[in-house]
Amino acid sequence: MHTGGCFCGDLRYEADGAVSHRTNCHCTMCRRVAGAPCVAWFTVARAGFRYTRGAPTRFHSSPGVTRCFCPRCGTHLSFEDHRAQGEIDVTTASLDDPEALPPLDHTHAENQLSWLKLADGLPRFARSRAEGALI
Repeated sequence: MHTGGCFCGDLRYEADGAVSHRTNCHCTMCRRVAGAPCVAWFTVARAGFRYTRGAPTRFHSSPGVTRCFCPRCGTHLSFEDHRAQGEIDVTTASLDDPEALPPLDHTHAENQLSWLKLADGLPRFARSRAEGALI
């Protein structure tokens, strides 16, 4: 069981079950909504994810994609691509213990900002891992 929540504490969640797709995403949309050079994510089964306190604001950032935020402090908590039915991506840094699920790769690395220098040695994918294309 992994637990987490937003900065102000109004939203809390639990993520239960197998974790997959632990990644640092460098796509333009993730960068813009987070105001950060990349966003760390992990994936769980949608059935194993639940908000235990509060209700998020939902934002449709592109066709078939819903992102959830805290309506009070703005913390970005989740990403759902409706084509990936049954899965939800959760921001790793919103975990109570983000050290428990470190990223295992970089996705959308072709969009990495030139001034961000990473020496972690993790695999780098031009798009998502599912789309392949190691770079």
